[in-house]
Amino acid sequence: MKFRPCIDIHNGRVKQIVGASLSDDEDLAKENFVSNKRADYYARLYKDMGLDGGHVILLNARESPYYEATLSEGLCALRAAPGFLQIGGGVSDLNAGEFIDAGASHVIVTSFVFRGGRIDYDNLKGLVKAVGRERIVLDLSCKKRDDDYYIVTDRWQKFTDVKLCEETLDKLSAYCDEFLVHAADVEGKQSGVEINVASMLGRWDGIPVTYAGGVHSLEDIRTLRESGRSRLDVTVGSALSIFGGNLDIDDVLKAVRE
Repeated sequence: MKFRPCIDIHNGRVKQIVGASLSDDEDLAKENFVSNKRADYYARLYKDMGLDGGHVILLNARESPYYEATLSEGLCALRAAPGFLQIGGGVSDLNAGEFIDAGASHVIVTSFVFRGGRIDYDNLKGLVKAVGRERIVLDLSCKKRDDDYYIVTDRWQKFTDVKLCEETLDKLSAYCDEFLVHAADVEGKQSGVEINVASMLGRWDGIPVTYAGGVHSLEDIRTLRESGRSRLDVTVGSALSIFGGNLDIDDVLKAVRE
């Protein structure tokens, strides 16, 4: 298990939000924390701590009047820690190379790959051609529908018809270096991890997978290790003291390394 830090940016500010509350309508979201520091502060912090593989997530749609400000913050973070961070939000085959050139180690992609509720293999192959499989993280963030979990796109607002399961992981792992999975139903709620999601991901033995969503205590990290069979990396956001929560990042690192 490895700790993966995060920098979530919404309306041009570093924030922690409740994932299920995010809406493109007037760029609204329920906020847990709004930082008075810029994204490069967190990037340098993570770099100084040797925490690579973190995620910069741009939470505004490209059509949003806030997108350019959000993008500017994201690029600021990449420049502050070149090669340390991944970035996602509005990534396509046309701009993926620009993010890599700006300092991202990987691009994180969801909506470009899942079109019309299905996997768009033409777009996926175009992305691989643009930057290479080794630079791609597929975001398979999910929500529960009936008794199964389905991949959601467009800032976790739209369901696809693609079930999050071992078969899907097998198919898509040929096109990427890692998976990132936000359990969007609990994202930002500090209500505990989505054990069913973690257990399913832990049964699969393939490329690296990072789980995000619901962690609010050190016990949650231990639960995630057990349910994920020590195969999953973890992101903690709102619960960290640097984002207004109660967990010191050093304590989280100790729990992850146990």
